[in-house]
Amino acid sequence: MDSREIIPDMSDISLLYPSSESERMTSHGVQAHLSSDTIKQLEIDYLIDLRTSDIGDYFTCDSDTIRYRQETFEDMAANPELSSILNKMIPFLNDITELRQLGSDGSSADNYLYSIAEVELYSSLMEMLKSELLPIAPSLKSTAFRKFADRINTLTESDYYKEVNERLNELTSRVREIKSITIGVNLDAGMRAEKAGVLSVNNEPFKSGDLLNKMLRLDFKKDDMTCIAPLVPFKKTQTENSQIAMANAFNGALTDIYRQSIRSWKKVIQHYVLENTDFLIKMMPEIEFVTKASELIGKLKDVGCPLCTPDMKKMYEKKFSASGLCNPVVALKLNTETVPNDFTFDENGMIYVLTGPNRGGKSVITCAVGIAFAMAQLGLPVCAESCEISPVDMIFTHFPTGGEDTIDKGRLGEECSRLSMIFEEVTEYSLVLLDESLSSTGSFEGAYIASEVLEGFSLVKCRGIFSTHLHDLAAAVDSVNTATGPCGGVRVDNLVAAIDSGKRNFKIRREKPDGRSYARDIAEKYGLSLDNILKKIHRGENSK
Repeated sequence: MDSREIIPDMSDISLLYPSSESERMTSHGVQAHLSSDTIKQLEIDYLIDLRTSDIGDYFTCDSDTIRYRQETFEDMAANPELSSILNKMIPFLNDITELRQLGSDGSSADNYLYSIAEVELYSSLMEMLKSELLPIAPSLKSTAFRKFADRINTLTESDYYKEVNERLNELTSRVREIKSITIGVNLDAGMRAEKAGVLSVNNEPFKSGDLLNKMLRLDFKKDDMTCIAPLVPFKKTQTENSQIAMANAFNGALTDIYRQSIRSWKKVIQHYVLENTDFLIKMMPEIEFVTKASELIGKLKDVGCPLCTPDMKKMYEKKFSASGLCNPVVALKLNTETVPNDFTFDENGMIYVLTGPNRGGKSVITCAVGIAFAMAQLGLPVCAESCEISPVDMIFTHFPTGGEDTIDKGRLGEECSRLSMIFEEVTEYSLVLLDESLSSTGSFEGAYIASEVLEGFSLVKCRGIFSTHLHDLAAAVDSVNTATGPCGGVRVDNLVAAIDSGKRNFKIRREKPDGRSYARDIAEKYGLSLDNILKKIHRGENSK
């Protein structure tokens, strides 16, 4: 084979990155990062559970990369067979990887056989892609899949690929035809073995037999394939070391016979197959990500969750506006549609103080916003009817770790320490999500520290949500804006988890909280309004 044929560059084939440079690309000089803590607290690992990579590795703030992935997932949605094709690739690639590991530890003869097996797997994989991917290639629109299909077409239609298959058939037939070898042994005058070697390689196994049988049958005709006496009681009584020594002797003899074949075959491996399988093996983590992400999208559609491709804006614009935003984790856990909400960061509110009753939807909407950013920056659709997003560099979460509802100075210190760490890394392009932070202390102390924290984030100019039951903090929003406005801080605004007639409706409203109204609704619900109390008292008096 002519190994000088130019092998096309495979390094730029990716389902997730438009180029190798874009994988390392930053936006506005910052590198996007999604920590494992944030992934767990937003339950993104519940949505997409990866085994071969960390989902945070795919979080990006590069708009070109995000749009590239959006096209990929749109193709996956329009052509469901793509998921099946990608999943079929995995066993082939796993087997090729395992064969390479075995081949690196084996003998020359083993390497020869492993090389043949690897090329067989490569050929089978290419034929599968040729028969299943190429027929749907005309319907593919994404750059990733069109480039992938074009590369498979180029490879499978090349003269070099055809020659590889011809050589493969030739070599595998030669190997598979080997059923036995004939060994010759020279003896010295004392009938001791002096020299031994392979006389022939045969395409049929030898037959058992012995000299006495031949004599009794008077069968002395030449029969090269009948054994008249075993060389050793092979394997039955041999030690493991003896068996290894015998196998190595046979393999060494076969290696000498096929030395030239091995040399030429290694050229094929080094100059063609390794190159062509490497780019596919490197795609394995991407394949797992896109197939599992596509599964997630299908599940969300099944439970009636709205999905849209977000309109990605420039990072410096700091846009976020979602209509009909839902929390996909809640939707999947409840296996039903969830209450949608509209949510916007704008010049009048880049940071929100979100108050309302317990179990009224505060944590749900806080997480929904964070998940929307994460899904958008992974290149996925967002759970909303419509959405526009400027990407963030990092998503910080400060959620309860358990037990913060008691007055515990040690726990308060731990909360303050985690908040302090956020301030060490947060930038104006970050998203900060605080859920019941500083709830481990009294309302006066908590509101005081929280207002200081709120002013700090305003001056950083990031976007954020502070979900809290500290109504004093909500009341302090105007004073925070008064303090930070002259210094260039972003504006803080209020959100309220609504309650009507004592019932939670899980709708989030942009308005100032009315603590008395909320308390009045709760009192009405449990019959503790003054009117209800008086009725109960008078009813008791009348019954006497």
